[in-house]
Amino acid sequence: MRRPIILALAATCVALSAPALAKDQLVLAIGGEPEQGFDPLLGWGQYGSPLFQSTLLTRGQDLTPQPGLATEWSLSEDRLTWTLTLRTDVRFSDNTPLTAEDVAFTFNAAAEAGGRADLSALESARAIDGNTVELTLKTPRITFIDQLMTLGIVPNAERENGYGDEYGRQPLGSGPYRLVEWQEGEQLIVERNPYFYGPAPVFERLVFLFTDEAATLSAAHAGQVDLAAVPPALAENIPEQMQRVIMNSVDNRGILFPMQPDEGEQAANGAPIGNNVTADLAIRQAVNLALGRETLVDVALNGFGRPAFGPADGLPWSHKDEKLATPNLSRANALLDEAGWVRKEEDGLRYKNGQPARFRLTYPTSDTTRQQLAQVSAEMVRPLGIEMQPTGRHWDEIQREALHQDAIVFGFGSQSPQEVYYLFHSEHAGFGFYNSGYYANEAVDQHLDAAQAAANTEEANQHWQAAQWDGDTGYGVQGDTSWAWMVNLAHVYATNRCLDLGELGVAPHGHGWPVTANLLEWRWTCD
Repeated sequence: MRRPIILALAATCVALSAPALAKDQLVLAIGGEPEQGFDPLLGWGQYGSPLFQSTLLTRGQDLTPQPGLATEWSLSEDRLTWTLTLRTDVRFSDNTPLTAEDVAFTFNAAAEAGGRADLSALESARAIDGNTVELTLKTPRITFIDQLMTLGIVPNAERENGYGDEYGRQPLGSGPYRLVEWQEGEQLIVERNPYFYGPAPVFERLVFLFTDEAATLSAAHAGQVDLAAVPPALAENIPEQMQRVIMNSVDNRGILFPMQPDEGEQAANGAPIGNNVTADLAIRQAVNLALGRETLVDVALNGFGRPAFGPADGLPWSHKDEKLATPNLSRANALLDEAGWVRKEEDGLRYKNGQPARFRLTYPTSDTTRQQLAQVSAEMVRPLGIEMQPTGRHWDEIQREALHQDAIVFGFGSQSPQEVYYLFHSEHAGFGFYNSGYYANEAVDQHLDAAQAAANTEEANQHWQAAQWDGDTGYGVQGDTSWAWMVNLAHVYATNRCLDLGELGVAPHGHGWPVTANLLEWRWTCD
């Protein structure tokens, strides 16, 4: 039987009220325990700090690349070869040197693993000498630099203590911390890596609690944590001894529409594809026009967020004119009338060719915020004669039965336009959660491909924006209206009043680990 989480931490938390210990140790309840362990090859570190590993480059507050393990980097004129020069003072936490061989192994192995790190464009990685690595691409890929900022470097499998099957549970890296103990489902304890090449972290030890929302808030009120992630609905209930810290984000929630009619097709796993109601552009437009996004922010997020109209609102690759004045029920009703959706008096629903304007709006049962968004948005569209049926399901059931047939309340949000490529390029139709609605538009594909092949970021951003709306078509609200984006969340944390988190950037999807991105800037301000 698992020990209760508070009792399990008795040895580490008992003296937290003493200021001397508080300077050396922090207890954090931010969730986000990785199912596959702390393995960068399988996706660990894509959001927030890899903690145990270092990356070739780091991401600045303005999202531009900064030195990390690499001190110099360049891209060949044909945009196919990256050459990076590594620091010479980097050591793993077992005091062995990190070399270009480890970097090459990491990239080649990650490409073979096919995890969350997108290395599909990588042809090969090789060490030129002990401190120079060369990454060769199959085709120009503007977003490949994001992997240089997020993929943690692991030790070559051929060396002692090298990468192996159990690496995710016994990670060895060159990051600021090293693992002490991981009690799965309960807590993670880490301590300073004495061989870290960068500035020594202020805090000797970090304890991460893996608790649910209720237990997290209880621990915060009991004074047993220094930093807690707080859901929007509870963000007003901050303990007196703590302060509220808000991290802005592009962590969004929206309704993904199945774009194809139901013609009996099935995905590879047997899940049905298509929905005859949401395949109609007028339905998608009407839903978008009916959503009072400010109200959704107030009701579902307790005011801690902002309206959303696209997948990357406010970021350089997002179209600045992609907004709607909502709610606008008169315009929505007119569009439905024009498209032949006729309201019947007996049930108040609209019908077209005998098909009622009714479809399921599915959300994961574990997420109360998405449940509220589904329920409130369903009420907003009901006056149009459209019935969205809020339906809670477990994620495995969603994937098995509903992913390509139901409208889904999804959450995305990235510090890279690579996510836009996944969400809207037809080659990713049915690719996991990305483009699960089978969206396809040849003009959008061309813009997305041109963005990836662009010579520089400025040129790429023009194409990313054109994919959203180029004046004639696009995936956004002025074009195909493939989503009804609803809100961008503000990430709320309760922190000890003595804990200074420094300058927080704009967080991607995920409430937990992104706050640790600037971990080395954290300070204890009390004596």
